[in-house]
Amino acid sequence: MTAPPQRIRSIAIIGGGTAGWMAAAACARKLNAHNCEITLVESAEIGTVGVGEATIPPIRLFNQALGIEESEFLRATQGTFKLGIEFHDWARIGHRYMHPFGNPGLRADAPLHQRWLQCRGDAAAGQFEDYSLNAVIARLDRVAHPSLQSGDIWNLYAYAYHFDAGLYAAYLRRYAEARGVRRIEGKVIDVQLRAADGFIEAVRLADGRRFAADFFIDCSGFRGLLIEEALATGYEDWTHWLPCDRAVAMPCASSGALAPYTRSTARGAGWQWRIPLQNRIGNGYVYCSRYLSDDAAAALLAAHLDGAPLAEPRVLRFTTGRRRKAWNRNCVALGLAAGFLEPLESTSIHLIQKAITHLFNLFPDRGFSPVLADEFNRLVLGEYDHIRDFVVLHYKANARDDAPLWRYCREMSIPDSLAWRLEHFQATGRVLRYAADLFATPNWLAVLLGQEVWPQGSDPLVARHDPARLRSELAHIRATLQSHAARAPAHAEFITGFCRAASPRFEAVAP
Repeated sequence: MTAPPQRIRSIAIIGGGTAGWMAAAACARKLNAHNCEITLVESAEIGTVGVGEATIPPIRLFNQALGIEESEFLRATQGTFKLGIEFHDWARIGHRYMHPFGNPGLRADAPLHQRWLQCRGDAAAGQFEDYSLNAVIARLDRVAHPSLQSGDIWNLYAYAYHFDAGLYAAYLRRYAEARGVRRIEGKVIDVQLRAADGFIEAVRLADGRRFAADFFIDCSGFRGLLIEEALATGYEDWTHWLPCDRAVAMPCASSGALAPYTRSTARGAGWQWRIPLQNRIGNGYVYCSRYLSDDAAAALLAAHLDGAPLAEPRVLRFTTGRRRKAWNRNCVALGLAAGFLEPLESTSIHLIQKAITHLFNLFPDRGFSPVLADEFNRLVLGEYDHIRDFVVLHYKANARDDAPLWRYCREMSIPDSLAWRLEHFQATGRVLRYAADLFATPNWLAVLLGQEVWPQGSDPLVARHDPARLRSELAHIRATLQSHAARAPAHAEFITGFCRAASPRFEAVAP
């Protein structure tokens, strides 16, 4: 006869921000009915890193699981829609491509890229992104919301959001507190471990208060107050593959059309992001301090803003990598406490979301069976590793010779897992896919072909097709996508009717 579980009676979340309040909201949704006390401890003295967030489509699943209404959430966070990421100057200076969400072509199961590769070089074939509904719509500064569309072709379309991370955390705080989460204002100065097994017993605040719990969630940011300072978990440094170690952020006034995509522009020592919200544009420069000073980075960012700056530049320092464990004893680390991958592919919030999902799929009792932590770590750390490879690909696949960073990245050794993917693609034109992959075949193709990684071989079955027939099929796909895209509303127009925030600014502002 199996022993009854010793139910988790209390959870302490240390740190707020996006990670902390996502965890609190999810706990409130899942656990309050089971009489579990949920406390979040954060200090107003300690700032959060959130500087504006671009997300990927799975964020919609998290919000839906919480029962959040989309238009309300977008109004509360100054949110806009995101259909993909536009990359400038990554492969070479003057070159641009789009990494769109969704699937290319008119059918999800067709090997479209192999047919396109057979016709590559023919002016009529265009670029590979021309066969993505998301990319075609994004180029027109339009959006296509599911509520306005019908037909099978829209099953290939996907979207995410841009929003203010601070406002998202505040929105989730209201959600969580309304469902019983208790927030404690205070600064943690000490973590007390149990002598018997090294588990966390309690945290002590600067004012002397002490909070004990059965289970702890570390959302304390880069510091890793619980997972690292108290439990000495260890950190795996990925600076060799991802050498950028600084970011400077600065919002500016809105200017021009409201683009439904993030823009990433490669600079001499890193890259600049551009995230359009309803009320402003979020900007930042991710760079390598070996090649650029903080002051020079701030000056360069300020010189490339689309509108008037709205705040002073803010410098962030980081080391790319991850903890050796994300679950150690009775502590799970989320967000920056678990690891950091630069936001090139907008994966930060997704990694929080997936870790929360895995946590509830493997939720412990007070016995804390080690098999649960082992499986959680296998899943979470594997996802970090696969996303790392995808981000490293952007740096590795460049033909720039104008700056030492890009020469270093082109020549650097890369993880064996990425090297094997590249070797396979260059030999066959096929993309390998693994169970832990966040990014699917269309995502890999967008970056590989966008950055001009051309395969030497191709699918022998597609090569048997009549070239004239292939060209005709490709022309039909492009015409169909253009026809559908032309019917989508302008992004700003749709925002105004669907989720306009209290004080949006869509009008052009002179730089």
